[in-house]
Amino acid sequence: MRRSNLPAELNRFVGRADEQAALAALLDESRLVTVLGVGGVGKTRLALRVAAAAQKRFGEEVRLAELAPLRDPELVEHALVEALGLTDHTLRGPREVLLEHLAGRRLLLVLDGFEHLVEACAPLVRELLAAAPGLTVLAAGRRPLRIPGEAVLRLAPMDEPDARELLAERAAGAGAPALAEDGPVRELCRRLDGIPLALELAAGRLSLLSVEQLLARLDDRFRLLGDGGRGVLPRHRTLRTAIGWSHELCTPEERLLWARLSVFAGPFDLEAVEYVCGGPDLPQEGILDLLDGLLAQSLVAREDTAAGPGYRMLDTVAAYGAQWLAALGDTERMRRRHRDWYMGLATWCELEWFSPRQAEVAVRTAAALPNLRAALDLCLELPDEAHLAQHLAGTLWFAWVGCGRLSEGRHWLDRALALDSGHEEARLKAQWVLGYVAVLQGDPTAAVAALHSCRERARASRNRLAEAYATHRLGCLALLSDDFPRAEELLGRALDAYAELGELNSNVLMGRVELAMARAFRGDLEGAVAICREVREVCEERGERWTRAYALYVLGYAAWTRGAPAEARELLVECLTINHLFRDLVGVVLAVELLALVTVSEGDAVEAAVLQGAALPVWDAVGLQLFGSGSFDGPRALCAGRAVEELGAGRYEEAFRRGQDLSLDEAVERAVADRPGAVAGGPAGAAAPRPFRTARPPVVPGTRKPAGSPTGKGGEAAG
Repeated sequence: MRRSNLPAELNRFVGRADEQAALAALLDESRLVTVLGVGGVGKTRLALRVAAAAQKRFGEEVRLAELAPLRDPELVEHALVEALGLTDHTLRGPREVLLEHLAGRRLLLVLDGFEHLVEACAPLVRELLAAAPGLTVLAAGRRPLRIPGEAVLRLAPMDEPDARELLAERAAGAGAPALAEDGPVRELCRRLDGIPLALELAAGRLSLLSVEQLLARLDDRFRLLGDGGRGVLPRHRTLRTAIGWSHELCTPEERLLWARLSVFAGPFDLEAVEYVCGGPDLPQEGILDLLDGLLAQSLVAREDTAAGPGYRMLDTVAAYGAQWLAALGDTERMRRRHRDWYMGLATWCELEWFSPRQAEVAVRTAAALPNLRAALDLCLELPDEAHLAQHLAGTLWFAWVGCGRLSEGRHWLDRALALDSGHEEARLKAQWVLGYVAVLQGDPTAAVAALHSCRERARASRNRLAEAYATHRLGCLALLSDDFPRAEELLGRALDAYAELGELNSNVLMGRVELAMARAFRGDLEGAVAICREVREVCEERGERWTRAYALYVLGYAAWTRGAPAEARELLVECLTINHLFRDLVGVVLAVELLALVTVSEGDAVEAAVLQGAALPVWDAVGLQLFGSGSFDGPRALCAGRAVEELGAGRYEEAFRRGQDLSLDEAVERAVADRPGAVAGGPAGAAAPRPFRTARPPVVPGTRKPAGSPTGKGGEAAG
């Protein structure tokens, strides 16, 4: 996983040399530093600048958590898990996951826009700091956290030289003529109180108006508002004035778009804007030009995401737009349109998961997550839309399971299913998805309750497809519980139903892979290979890659058992490459461990131990599963036993620890590298077929048993 998720700067950082030095010094002295200031004063930009400069000091472990889009305090912990790039397949709560992950790490965590969630943030930050001595928190907001040891930097507006430089820099970027170093420029900076956002808004107008014209308009605006807002601080009033003045200078269409854009949470793309904000008064074909106008005026910022070009409206600007939207009486309608767009996006993503676009779906889902949360919030907020909450939470199974967000998925599914929607189909889908999430979390009690209820209700309503999905997931639970006869029975029954109903997607293919695993665990490797070869062919026809990776895992193990390590390596390298592309950490760690077994069979016990060590931190990121399955532990235990036998415990542990120091990217790169020195055929006895399970795995220094599953991100994760 990437050790830093800080966004790239899209334009030059101007001034603030003293503040940068002061903030850096505070980070040297305190483990909790909060940058305070009014809206638009540049808190976030300064914090990100200093955090980026501190990356080497923290070994590149710097993570940004943007909390401004959140409404629900219960999502704060989930947002931090997301920001840290963690997945967890246990029943542990997100706070426990955070505590365990951070305990032994040196990391700088940047919290931005927390002020409306301070009651949830403060105790969480206090607990994290107490449990993780290597953690430092840099927060940016309008209120302090009020935690013992908190150092506060109150960010004042820019001094005059910096303000003039910022104004000139941004005006030039907007295509305005060069500004003279004269009285009017200094007066404009003074009138705007040196507030960066106000200066940038003014700079966006200097391509059309002169400095003198801007001053005249500001004078009018100040006089208009001068007698009001007695309880408002002068700089709040200045910023409100500057934003209001910018609003007045916009065309009516630009103002309307500004108001409607306020319904978005986090980044958004052009397609979303055209659908959500378009209408008879804002034709879709004209929205791009209007958006470009707001960009030119610094009211909207471009934000390039992994999903492509995107846009974002600063919180202060969005809040102003939201007031206008409320004044127009259009807030609820626009929130529903926003919800409808992201419902449609989720539906598209679910369908396209079974296609060559799987990687694109994963990326688009991650970029849209703040807006998907807002859509779920609305569905849960409105009593007559409980069925939409259930439908959306169920449709997003690929985001919960496939993209490592089980805990957050459980949060939304539990809340949605607590409501009486009156729509059986939506409830059934949410139920079997909840059951599957619970299976992967190691919560068989909740899984059985949800899946049995789903199956009985599906039978009563004659919904054979929902019944098949519930049966499938019960079979998956049996597989992970080492009850292979029952797993074969349930999976076979579900697969027969899928065939009768014409259902074919990644879920169905993963069901076949799970059936193959059950047969392999019983010693029928030939039958398992036959199934997985068929799955691989279908995946190749459809461009499906995720389920293909798990089929390759089984085929790779089968190749190893028959004494073909070169073939096994080729299959597993492709498996690992796919899983790494999707950031499927369960698939990654299982492939790395099986490649370690292949490596020791090729005669390189040291490299095998290094790879086993590299797998351990990945298990920490994934979270050890609680199923207690001995079957999936076979490759790890076999490899460890052989490596210790060849190297001795001391040399094994030394190599193992070297592997632990590798980053995920380094570990994957090492695992997929060509190995020209490998011993063809491996040592004697390597070809002996055997089930995945081993009896009494050896105790190896420095290791823990990852009782995980190759289906830990499969099944629903694959489509």
